[in-house]
Amino acid sequence: MPLSIFDQYESEVRGYIRSFPTIFSRAKGAEIWDEQGKRYIDFFAGAGALNYGHNNPLINEAMIEHLQNDGVQHALDMGTTAKKDFMQTFVDNILIPRKLDYKLQFVGPTGTNAVETALKIARKVKKRKQVISFTNGFHGMSMGALSVTGNRYYHDDNYGVPAYTTQVPFHKYMGAEVNTMAYLRKILDDASSGQDLPAAIILETIQAEGGINVASNEWLQELRAICDDFDILLIVDDIQTGNGRSGDFFSFERSGITPDIVTLSKSIGAGQPMSLLLMKRELDQWLPGEHSGTFRGNNLAFVASEKAISTYWKDAAFSDEIKKKSRLVEQQMQTIKNTYPELVKEVRGYGMIWGVEFKDPELVSHICSKSFELGLVIETAGSEGQVIKFLGPLIISEDLINEGYEILNQAIQESIAA
Repeated sequence: MPLSIFDQYESEVRGYIRSFPTIFSRAKGAEIWDEQGKRYIDFFAGAGALNYGHNNPLINEAMIEHLQNDGVQHALDMGTTAKKDFMQTFVDNILIPRKLDYKLQFVGPTGTNAVETALKIARKVKKRKQVISFTNGFHGMSMGALSVTGNRYYHDDNYGVPAYTTQVPFHKYMGAEVNTMAYLRKILDDASSGQDLPAAIILETIQAEGGINVASNEWLQELRAICDDFDILLIVDDIQTGNGRSGDFFSFERSGITPDIVTLSKSIGAGQPMSLLLMKRELDQWLPGEHSGTFRGNNLAFVASEKAISTYWKDAAFSDEIKKKSRLVEQQMQTIKNTYPELVKEVRGYGMIWGVEFKDPELVSHICSKSFELGLVIETAGSEGQVIKFLGPLIISEDLINEGYEILNQAIQESIAA
């Protein structure tokens, strides 16, 4: 991409424009076009913020109607019709069918705000400082969220991230034969382990940025039991792998556990900025105004999300469709592994988030760059960028999935030959 306004005036911190060096002009469903009219298939979905696709017509129509009727856009945490309608739809279609009795706290407008809020209320309620998180976890880029993020780059040497956190091994981090829950139980039970009793344990049940690491149902059930036994709050970060990404609305549903706190963002706003904390009723110990934020009342997001939930989550049809397409994505990933066994280490995933781990991270970088040249937007994951990650919109068609994988396979072949 030639020298542009971005090179001249935008901060060097910009990242995705380096991976996808073009200027996009329009998008629809799971396709994007740049200013030159070149078409790209989207296997990225705004890092999981666009589960319902780009410019979903039903969602757009609802927002346009709200604007044309002079609907409230900004209202802090005041009551509005849009907020009332969203809350009722969320309770009726998401919470009640799953027998979940959570209070809703609107924070905002990004996922890291929800994580900060979860850590804050957990420490307030339990009156303890420590929080445990997991290796390869990612929870956001603000200071508290970084303290529970596994990547050491973000810790003390660079930013002076606050202490009072400990990372412990995630499921299969030390190999499938090692029971990391037994390790966690031991250090909590042993007064000489050096581990103080934490207020909370936070995790993604499917680690996305960390490399598509999927916790088993049994592992999650044991974690819930440990939290119960030691009076620790369990926080599930469902920012990227919630909102239907797993096939169910919440990623933890498959295991049968109920977290004490759940963080939601990204696609909960159906393409608009929104962040939401769900907490068991007894945890709602805030004083009025004790936790605040100017943009925690994005009414366009309420309108968009209400339409998405009332359309896609009124019954099991959308969930069934996601699970069906998940099998196609898994099959395509396994085909890559079977075609290049000398290059591929493992295929991992669940629902509509899948990754293929290559032995050579540099090759992965070449493959993703070549994929973009050929018309596919796809990203990497993992501690060394060694995983190619599928994260397409949930509404993507099977034809586009297959076409995208044709491009990816071509990119692999050309990268190997280069």
